[in-house]
Amino acid sequence: MKWEGNRESSNVEDRRSGGGRMPIGGRGIGIGTIAVALVAGWVFGINPLTLLSALSGGGGGAPMVQQGPATAPPANDEAARFVSTVLADTEDVWTPLFKQNGGAYQQPRLVLFRGATPTACGTGQSAMGPFYCPGDSKIYIDLGFFDTLKRDLGAPGEFAQAYVIAHEVGHHVQNQLGISGKVDSMRGRLSQADNNALSVRVELQADCFAGVWANHAQNARQILEQGDVESAMNAAAKIGDDALQRSAGRAVVPDSFTHGTSAQRQRWFNTGLKTGTMKSCDTFNTNNL
Repeated sequence: MKWEGNRESSNVEDRRSGGGRMPIGGRGIGIGTIAVALVAGWVFGINPLTLLSALSGGGGGAPMVQQGPATAPPANDEAARFVSTVLADTEDVWTPLFKQNGGAYQQPRLVLFRGATPTACGTGQSAMGPFYCPGDSKIYIDLGFFDTLKRDLGAPGEFAQAYVIAHEVGHHVQNQLGISGKVDSMRGRLSQADNNALSVRVELQADCFAGVWANHAQNARQILEQGDVESAMNAAAKIGDDALQRSAGRAVVPDSFTHGTSAQRQRWFNTGLKTGTMKSCDTFNTNNL
């Protein structure tokens, strides 16, 4: 992926300097436990915060070291610069797209943290993977996730990482469009299976929005190199619900899906990539996911 020298975003908060690591020893949570919680959350739709609390034997989860004050990431931190550059690229795509449709895009902020950090949605933990909090319009990422993506899930490559970031930005786009609020208002009236099915449509739309970003970024700045699209498609396949259930040695249970199958995630990312249009990402009014 071609990104070096491109604009970096001013909307990145670095909270890593104060630590925020999980305690080691006693009832602290080690890397193995975090990995279990992460996979369980993806596969079974379990809130990783709940599982981590249970595994650590505590009622409120593991304590965390105070995070340092939010600052801009250091200029010599290549991983942080990459994230900042991708975020800037999403800003450069979604701002004009919203304007073309008569709206104003409010840019999200992206928080880099280690271990755990406070959010408007509760305490965010690394075990949750990258996530978006609509309460504060912020994306939260522990950069160690990208090592997990490469090493444990078999999805290497910079563009695979960019796809993950763009997917989370896609959730911010949903929030800006009012989609998130409408979905949340429906959840209390639905069964667990129907709630899961609704979550799948939300996640697949975010995949499609990630593809829309990639389409416009490529047309404007030629960011793609050979193999980049394949790396994103591979990442989408590796984090499909069916693939995660199989890798965990479990039976595939469609009613438990919350993000979509590998094929669905690939299809919707590719739809956005090929069309570059927001209207092509309507996952809520189709029977062909």
